Amino acid sequence: MFSVSRDYAPPFGMIAPFFIIGTLFFFVGSILLLFLDPLHGHFDPMIAGWAHWFLLGFVMMIIFGAMAQLIPVVVEVGHHSVDLYYVIWPLLLIGTLTMVTGFWIAPAVLPYGGLLVLTAMLIYLYDTLMTLKKAENITLTVKTAVAANLFLTTGIVVGFVMTLAIGAGVKVDVSWWLGTHAVLVLGGYVVLTIMGLSLILLPMFGLAHGFDEGPINRAFNLMVGGVILHLVSTLIGFSVGRFLAMLIMLVAIGFYLRQVWLIYKVRARKENDIWARSMFFGYGSLVLAALLAVVSLFGDWENVILASAWFLIMGFVTFLITGHLYKIVPFLVWFERYSPLVGKERVPMLNEMYPKKMADWEFALSAAGVVTAGVGILFKFNDLYYGGVALLIVGAGFMLASVKWMLSFGR
Repeated sequence: MFSVSRDYAPPFGMIAPFFIIGTLFFFVGSILLLFLDPLHGHFDPMIAGWAHWFLLGFVMMIIFGAMAQLIPVVVEVGHHSVDLYYVIWPLLLIGTLTMVTGFWIAPAVLPYGGLLVLTAMLIYLYDTLMTLKKAENITLTVKTAVAANLFLTTGIVVGFVMTLAIGAGVKVDVSWWLGTHAVLVLGGYVVLTIMGLSLILLPMFGLAHGFDEGPINRAFNLMVGGVILHLVSTLIGFSVGRFLAMLIMLVAIGFYLRQVWLIYKVRARKENDIWARSMFFGYGSLVLAALLAVVSLFGDWENVILASAWFLIMGFVTFLITGHLYKIVPFLVWFERYSPLVGKERVPMLNEMYPKKMADWEFALSAAGVVTAGVGILFKFNDLYYGGVALLIVGAGFMLASVKWMLSFGR
C-alpha cells in the first residue's frame, strides 16, 4: 500500500477538468452511437471519428487525470513539471474536436488535429518519463508506465502520419497501418496501463495482500513482446508475424486475468459495491472480447471483430474507468477538502461521498446497454443495437450526474 503525501499531490483544480471533460465526452459519445451503422466496417469515417472522440476525449482524458495523481504515489516523488497539466487538457480537447471534425466533415483539418493531439501526448510523455526517472524502486507498475507511454507516443506518431495520408495526400497504406495504430494505443498503452494500475488499485480497494505476482509479470512481458512484434511485422510486411502477435497478446490477457483472479481470491473486503460490480462486469467483458477475438482470427467475420472491439472498449475499458471514478473522485475531493480537518472535526467517509442510488442506476442501465448492443452487433440486429445504445445514453447521463455530485460534495 502506498502512502499519499500532500507534498506530492497536484492541485485539485488542475485535475478536476480531466474528469469533467472526460465524463462529458462519455455522455455525448454515447449519444453519437445512435448515428453509427454497426454493420459497417471499421474503415467507415463515421466510426473512425467516433472511436477518436471516445478514446481520446473520454478514455485518454480520464487516464491522464488519474495518472497525474497516481504517478507521484507510485514513485513517491513530485511531478517533474506539474504545471504542464494545465496545458495538456486544452491541447487534447481542441485536438480531439478537430480530428473528429476532420473525419466527419473536413478531411483537410485532420492533420492539424493530429498535431495538437501529438503535442499533448509528447508533453504528457515528457513529464511522466522525467517523473518516473526519479523512482528509486523500479516496480512492475513503473515498468508498465514507461513501456505504455513509449507505445502511446509511437501509436500517436503512426496515427499522425495516417492523418497526413487522409487529409494531405501523403502516400501511406492506411488500411495496413490501421491495425498497428490500434494495437499500439489499445494494447500497448491502454491495456498495459490498466495492468500496471491493477497492482495498485485492485489490492488497495479490495484490501488484498500476499498474492503471487508471477502471472502479471508474464502478462507484461508477453504484451510488450506482442506489440513490438506487431509493429515490426507491419514495417516489414510480414502478415504471419501480425497474426502471431495477436495470439501472444491474447495469451498475455489470459495471464492478466489469472492475476486478477488471484487478487480477488485473497481480498479482505467482500462488499459488492459499485466499484466491485463494475470490476466484475469489466473483466467479464474482457473474457468475452478475448474469446470473440480468438474466433475472429480463424475466419473473415467482420461482425465478430466489431463485437470483440465493442466488449473490449465499452465493456472492459469503460467499466474499469467508470468503476474507479467512484473511488478516485471521492478520494481526491476528500484529500483536498477534508484531510486538513482530520483530528479537528468529523470528516466524511469515502463511501459516503458518492451517490449510491444514481450509481446503481448507472451500472444497471449501462451494463444492460453494453450487452444488448453487443448482441445486436454480433448477430447483426440493428434494433437490438439501437435499443442497447438508448440504455447506454441514460446510464451515461447518470454517470455525468454522479461525477458532478461527487465533485460538488461538501460545497
